[in-house]
Amino acid sequence: MLGDFYGRGAAHPLTLTPIGGVAEAAGVALVEQSIRMILRTQHGERVMRPDFGANLRSLAFSANTPATANLARHLVESALARWEPRIEVLDVDVRNVVADATLLVVVTYRLVGTADVRSLLQPVPLEGPS
Repeated sequence: MLGDFYGRGAAHPLTLTPIGGVAEAAGVALVEQSIRMILRTQHGERVMRPDFGANLRSLAFSANTPATANLARHLVESALARWEPRIEVLDVDVRNVVADATLLVVVTYRLVGTADVRSLLQPVPLEGPS
């Protein structure tokens, strides 16, 4: 039932089934794959939608500071509000991991049409000074 409500499409990353077809994702799994795709896509990667994505890799050489974490939070919130209408973002928590020069982005969201609250973790590597 939820597969019909949230859609059905090719799984990401694209994989083939043993019988030569394309693996599919549906329902909640498709929504989660969509969120990850938005967070991992840089502006300009999609030819027909140059502003698609969260543009988080633009932070790659930024210092691992609270200011960078706040900018990442803003980029994530804006991108998900624009590109993923099947969710309501409840919280975006960005944590600085100084030892690994990484930002840990935790998105807490509610699926539209249900009361199902979920979280998703997406690391964002930084290579700049901390």
